Amino acid sequence: MKSNTWTIIKKEFARFFGDRQLLFTAVIMPGLMLYIIYTLMGSGMSRMATEGKDDLVVVRVENMPESVTPLLEEIPFVEVLQLPVSQEDINLLEDKGLNMVLMRFPEGFDTLVASYNPQSGEKAPNVEIYYNSANNASSRVYYMLESSLSAYEDQLSNRFDINRADTEEAQFDMANTDDVVGGILSKLIPMLILMMIFSGVMAIAPSSIAGEKERGTIATLLVTPMKRNELALGKVVSLSGMALLSGVSSFIGIALGLPKMIQADVAGVDLGLHYTASDYVVLLITILATVLIMASMVSILSALAKDVKNAGTMIVPFMLVVMFCGLMPMFQSGTQEQLTAYLIPFYNSIQVMTAVFAHQMKWLPVIVTLAANIVYTGIAVWVLTRLFNSEKVMFSK
Repeated sequence: MKSNTWTIIKKEFARFFGDRQLLFTAVIMPGLMLYIIYTLMGSGMSRMATEGKDDLVVVRVENMPESVTPLLEEIPFVEVLQLPVSQEDINLLEDKGLNMVLMRFPEGFDTLVASYNPQSGEKAPNVEIYYNSANNASSRVYYMLESSLSAYEDQLSNRFDINRADTEEAQFDMANTDDVVGGILSKLIPMLILMMIFSGVMAIAPSSIAGEKERGTIATLLVTPMKRNELALGKVVSLSGMALLSGVSSFIGIALGLPKMIQADVAGVDLGLHYTASDYVVLLITILATVLIMASMVSILSALAKDVKNAGTMIVPFMLVVMFCGLMPMFQSGTQEQLTAYLIPFYNSIQVMTAVFAHQMKWLPVIVTLAANIVYTGIAVWVLTRLFNSEKVMFSK
């Protein structure tokens, strides 16, 4: 009995270590993919943490007290200007490209703080700090200023307040709703769209090509007078057509769902989202171009696979790459400025969709993305045709 058990063990180990593809997929690929993904995620988080740190931020201070001057001098990459702060200056902060923070101290701040009695029931002197949370540099300096002043306030036994809202209209973060909510949506929705597209492609491509090989029906097609390039083109066109339905479905879901979100009132705050017809058009054509290249790539992997199960295994690394591209917006503060970044498949689509939802869409990156994806789709179709012409690939067991 023991000898039989040992025979089975040796047989299974021989099968496992003799199949190089299975060995790579089960042993090498998990560790390799995790290493690559965590390395790239670490680089992204490190870049996100340091982004904007070296940007010079102008801090305009009205009624600068002598006691606070040393605190401001400790903050790096800050230019302090002792100037009055008007409402027009505060309104300028709505421009998220402006690296600026405004501070307003009560006149005679040090005297008011020294004479204030916390037990009197009167309001403490109030320090107003205006900033824009959609600007990384402005937000960073604000939190450094707020932290330093809070520590100073604790030393004085809470003899003054910071950004106390004396009226309902009081607002210190000047970022508008579109920038804030658009920033949140741009980090979440592109990833969901990419996953929905991938799910749609995965539902049809492996069974159409790898399934044909497994059932033996592909052999019947290959021995007919039909040309191999005609067979490959027919497969790609049909799969792309079915996958395009998935892309259109994703777009319809977005088009119908976003107006509901625009009308939503969350915790008494109107989301105030505004997306134009051109935004929807860019989303649609980006989704369709992404579906084409994704269907072509999955078709190639399915043609290389021996059966549907093997195709699913081979597609796992590709799935991880797609997932990583979808997660990238969470580790960056905005969209890529370099046009070369829009030559990277899937990553370019994510960047375009992120720009649309963040209200940062520019036409040149969109055109580069669409052109690149169409070219890559053409290359993938050519590769698939070559695979259909290979007897070794199509009749592999």
